Amino acid sequence: MAVQKSKKSPSKRGMHRLHDFLISLPLSLEPSTGEVHMRHHISPNGYYRGKKIVKTKND
Repeated sequence: MAVQKSKKSPSKRGMHRLHDFLISLPLSLEPSTGEVHMRHHISPNGYYRGKKIVKTKND
């Protein structure tokens, strides 16, 4: 069983819990299609940063 070597400092504890308090998702606008998608993710039509990356069923 894993046992920690030393106590985690309050600073490191806060860094660990940082993402628990995010409320809204970071959204981005695709420049070529105008779609709203999560940042650093491919849009539903398969575009990423203005380029077609993935073929969809409609293609």
